[in-house]
This record gives sequence, C-alpha cells and structure tokens, in this order.
Amino acid sequence: MNKFVRHDGLVAPLNRSNVDTDLIIPKQFLKSIKRTGFGPNLFDELRYLDEGFPGQDASNRPKNPEFVLNQPRYEDASILLTRSNFGCGSSREHAPWALEDFGFRVIIAPSFADIFFNNAFKNGLLLITLSEAQVESLMKQVEATPGYRLDIDLAEQVIHCPDGTTLAFEVDSFRKYCLENGLDDIGLTLQQADAIKQFETTYRQNNPWLFRAPVA
Repeated sequence: MNKFVRHDGLVAPLNRSNVDTDLIIPKQFLKSIKRTGFGPNLFDELRYLDEGFPGQDASNRPKNPEFVLNQPRYEDASILLTRSNFGCGSSREHAPWALEDFGFRVIIAPSFADIFFNNAFKNGLLLITLSEAQVESLMKQVEATPGYRLDIDLAEQVIHCPDGTTLAFEVDSFRKYCLENGLDDIGLTLQQADAIKQFETTYRQNNPWLFRAPVA
C-alpha cells in the first residue's frame, strides 16, 4: 500500500452520523476482492438518483446534485470530515477499499466503528479521532470556506489548519509505523521472508518423511 507521511488535501464534509458500511459501498457491488474499481460506487445510494448494479457505467448515471461529493467545490477532495460512529454495520473490507479508490487518504470523525477502524488502517487510510467540538468547528469552517484544505503531518501527529491553528491527534505506534512504511499485513509478513525461508528449509531437513512422494 502507499506510504503516508504528510498529506495536504481538500476537505469534503459529510455531515451525517452513523454512516454504515452498506451506505459506504452497497452490498450489490461486493463482487470482487481486487481492492480496486469500487470508487464509482462509493456512497452509491446518496450520489445517484437511480439504483446502480454491478458492471454499470457510472459516468452515465444521473447524479444527485444535493450530495456533497457531487458539488464542484468538493471535487478531488482527499480528506473526509464526518460525524460519530462512521463505518458501523457489517465488517466488509470493501468499505475502506471504496474510500481509497475514490481518492480519500484521511477520514476525520469523533468516533469510528471498531472493525472499520482496523480495516481502514490496514488498507492505508489514516483515521483521525477528534472531539465533537473540534469536528463541529471544522465542519462550520469547511462549509463556509470554498477550497478549505488541511495539512496533516503523521510524523508529528498534528493537523495544520488554514488559520494557523493546529490540532493534535493520537495514533497507535504500530499503525503509525505501518502507514509511514506502506506496510499492510502481507508487507509485514514479507519483512520476515528470509526467516520464513530458513524455517521451511530446516523443517524440511528435520522432517523428510513429510515430503516424500506417495508410493504409486
């Protein structure tokens, strides 16, 4: 996965609590495990005026002009600002895949559902938990200021706001290490590739009867 060190991005406000994973990526689109191609169907029910189906060309579908991600001022947003309990519902890993495929790198909220929280970090998304008051303040600033951006420094664990203020955030040291080095579970395992090969060689040498060809 892509490394995350520092990110400056446009902020899109999703002023909604309890956004579940079925709203993030509806169940009918869970037809692949390739991690890519889900972006066009992110928030499908909210973004489009019709009901989508797998394999459909989303570019020709009628969009809901009231939905925030369809508004020109939030085009190319890479930071999602939202409300409490984001990512609740089923444990589908397609939810962070869809968010990342759409272009989001950071999600800021007062709280996240536990399974979604873990899945998001494992797929390269930085989830930042701020207080209700801090999110409310940011929400008002984003909605009142076209082109509102945040500069997020993972190394220092600080958000730099346009007015010069900073907001500190906490992140688990292990998750931080994985993000900074672009390591998912497979990448972490491959760091031990030499030790794994050595174990397999020694195990085969010590237990040769397990690897003998069967007698015809």
